Amino acid sequence: MRATLWPRLKTHSTVQKLALSRCLRCLATAVAIVLISGCIYRVNIQQGNLLEEDVIDQVTIGMSRSAVQFLLGTPMIADTFHTQRWDYAYYLRQGRSRDIDRRWFVVEFEDDRVARLQRDLELQPATRR
Repeated sequence: MRATLWPRLKTHSTVQKLALSRCLRCLATAVAIVLISGCIYRVNIQQGNLLEEDVIDQVTIGMSRSAVQFLLGTPMIADTFHTQRWDYAYYLRQGRSRDIDRRWFVVEFEDDRVARLQRDLELQPATRR
């Protein structure tokens, strides 16, 4: 018969205690990283020229370069290889959202006067003509 009613407690070796301690620390660190990552602020990324529709509507065929620049501002892309074309590109990504707002407005000139206007183009590089 046993001398006590309490069962014997198995003692752990020092190596087992260190391994358990490391495992608990790793687990606590992983939990902390997961909890903190949800609290990180992501800034809005905004690039280019945001043009209002009513301002774009004021640009007409035959308008001079200086008048277009007065209304719309300096173009985002003034290509040295395509001097007769001004590109007004806009890009906005808000924080953690996967939605991206892209706009592209192109003004083409002939003899320093507006010849063509293109709105809401797909964002892609200019092609040579």
